[in-house]
Amino acid sequence: MTLKYLTQQLAKTIDEELMSQAGGFSIDQLMELAGLSVAQAIAKVYDNLKYPRVLICCGPGNNGGDGLVAARHLFHFGYKPNIFYPKQTKNELYQRLIVQCDNLNIPFTNNLSNQLKQSDLVIDAIFGFSFSGEIRAPFDQVIQMLKETKLPIASIDIPSAWDVEKGNINGRGFTPAILISLTSPKLCAKQYNGIHFLGGRNLEKKYDLQLPLYPGTDQVIDITNVSGEKL
Repeated sequence: MTLKYLTQQLAKTIDEELMSQAGGFSIDQLMELAGLSVAQAIAKVYDNLKYPRVLICCGPGNNGGDGLVAARHLFHFGYKPNIFYPKQTKNELYQRLIVQCDNLNIPFTNNLSNQLKQSDLVIDAIFGFSFSGEIRAPFDQVIQMLKETKLPIASIDIPSAWDVEKGNINGRGFTPAILISLTSPKLCAKQYNGIHFLGGRNLEKKYDLQLPLYPGTDQVIDITNVSGEKL
């Protein structure tokens, strides 16, 4: 099997098509599927007895929304999530996701440094495939702290601060222990050598993505040893 690795533009095109009339998905549906995929991947690798305290670092966009959904599912999977969300949006969708977490008494923290000391695992839900340019405050400091932590990190779709196509340019980002690609891996994932999952189950035929068959009812599949090529 040879997976297709997506350029940034094709990833955007597929995302837009999924949410078009032809695709039929809404953004909150895609976030729900993504967050569930992330939670399932975490549960496959990190036992909730050994790694119960999960810190989810959320950015201001869709990747952060995926993280909020993942926090809710991880709570139901028996973990103890804690959310760092320094740049919240007033968008109704995200506010609803916050309410869902509040209703489960999932705590939000404002002190990343202290919370890292009280965590077993970090989920990187800061930047997604649409990110480009310089890393602005407060996320420049967040990325630096994640570079320095000894905790395992699981990144959603791409490792934050990586270029979506060129990877970890000049070492400005960190290398996560796990990468959970969504829909299809992005081109930067060709440089990634850690544990690699694919999640989403969203799209296949039109773009000939050569996606693997997901096992049973799983929303993720381990593609760590699967080769790929640029699409």
